[in-house]
This record gives sequence, structure tokens and C-alpha cells, in this order.
Amino acid sequence: MPAVLVVDDDDDVRDLITFRLRTAGYEVHTAADGNQALAALDRLRPDLVVLDWMMPGLSGPEVCRHLRALPPLAGVRVLMLTAKFLPGDVEEGFRAGVDDYMTKPFSPRELLTRVQALLAVGARR
Repeated sequence: MPAVLVVDDDDDVRDLITFRLRTAGYEVHTAADGNQALAALDRLRPDLVVLDWMMPGLSGPEVCRHLRALPPLAGVRVLMLTAKFLPGDVEEGFRAGVDDYMTKPFSPRELLTRVQALLAVGARR
């Protein structure tokens, strides 16, 4: 069963994502900010991270850059899920190393589809 780390400082968003992914059969872990995310990444080594941008402490792009700098985590897929929607924001997310980018508000069904696609790509590597 693939493991997913959900990182979002909004309890309701984090709970919604967690519920949807657990219902689909994923092992889900959570973090409420960037610093908690880095600690969890080191400990859990998830297959995928669903990552918010705007959080206390480290931002989503900062977390992604840290993750990409660690060779043991090179294969972790990252889905940025954020309210930041401007073209420059999307570009910055991809420059930070995200594999996919979704904006809030979001469809839980689309989120699950993207998670499945990212994990399928990761499995082929």
C-alpha cells in the first residue's frame, strides 16, 4: 500500500484529503507545517507528498527543495495543492521540483486521480 504524506496547515483541508486517500486504500500520514513535514519525510519515506504552499515556518516550495536535495528521497512524488494560481506561482512550484500542481478549491475526485497517476509514474521508474 503506497504511503502518502499530507502537509497542510488547515485542519479541515488536511482531514478531507486524509479521509479521501484512506478510503481509497492509501496509508496516510499528516503534517501541519513545513518543519513537521521535513521531520516526517526523514522518518517515513513516503511514496508521495501532497503539499500546501502557504504554511507557517517553511513554505511548500522550500520543503520541496529540501526534499529534492536528499538523494534517499529522490523518488518521492510531490503534488502541490495550493490557493496560489497565478502563472508565476505555478512556474515557481515546478522550479522547486513539484511533479504536479493543483489549485484550491479542488475536487477530491480529481485529487485522487492525480495521486493515482503520480504513483503510477513513480512505479515505472
